[in-house]
Amino acid sequence: MTPQLVREKHVKYFQRLLHIMPSSMKDFDCTRPMIAYFAFSGLDLLNSLDEIDEQSKSQAIDWIYRLQVEGAGPRSGFQTSTTVPKDVPEHQYGHLAMTYTSLVTLLILDDDLSRVDKQSIIEGVRACQNPDGSFTAMVTGCESDMRFLYCASCVSAILDNWSGVDIPRAIDYILRSISYDGGIGQGPGLESHGGSTFCAVASLFLMREHINILEILTRDRLARLKRWCLMRQDGGFNGRPGKPSDTCYSFWVGATLELLEFLNYSDAEQNKTFILKTQDTLVGGLAKFDNTRTDPLHTYLGLCGLSLLRQPGLCSINPELNISQRAYEHLQRIHKKWRSE
Repeated sequence: MTPQLVREKHVKYFQRLLHIMPSSMKDFDCTRPMIAYFAFSGLDLLNSLDEIDEQSKSQAIDWIYRLQVEGAGPRSGFQTSTTVPKDVPEHQYGHLAMTYTSLVTLLILDDDLSRVDKQSIIEGVRACQNPDGSFTAMVTGCESDMRFLYCASCVSAILDNWSGVDIPRAIDYILRSISYDGGIGQGPGLESHGGSTFCAVASLFLMREHINILEILTRDRLARLKRWCLMRQDGGFNGRPGKPSDTCYSFWVGATLELLEFLNYSDAEQNKTFILKTQDTLVGGLAKFDNTRTDPLHTYLGLCGLSLLRQPGLCSINPELNISQRAYEHLQRIHKKWRSE
């Protein structure tokens, strides 16, 4: 029998997270924009944003804008923390993942993005692209792989401006990262992985106004990619062959299959059962596996995976940007306004 979603417990879990981070998460204190995104987007999927009063939403929006590094050319974007003082600008740098999560959280909170320094952020995105087409997280140098190509694509799509991305080079990086088994790795020659496969495929879908996806993902590539994704299911989904099912891959792999219009070929009931068994039914939250500690990432992505499976009590999700369809429609209205100005 499939367990039931303890919706109200998860609502309380995210509400607590917005006020205090548990000591077990001290290592993530420098990525608070991402934690805020998990909490607000999770509440949005649970259709519970209206339980947060307007003053609290306004304060959250103002806090996010405090993270913005404005008019700094290649250093522009949203930084990881507000602990860097404004009077030390040379130490302020945008981070692609924090820029993405900050922008989508603003959308979730119904902000109109009017305070976003759009042109400077695009300069920051441009400065992070490497000659091989990949992106580093920060212009100062950092990790460089498919995750940040995805973040750059999301930022470009949200700001409706792709001038900061050399699209042909980015596509070349994606194609060179396709492995022998049909999945996609973090970079050329690396093992196929559920997370990097999503990042690559979602990036191509975000670029679709500028490219022909079917020319890039040929019939053979699509067939191998779909097969690789379906082979990741073992109850839930795993991220690599030989690994156990993990809650987060119900989104990473599930969303890839959804974009490819192939999710209905997976076993939805087995996947739902796996995800729901990882719930903490007393205090809320979902875990990586059953009987392990819950955390914000797996709680949020587990709910995203359930949303893809049309779980009752959850809002529908836009898989490309990983936000609710409601927030995505808000973005579309913003784009319409920008284009008419």
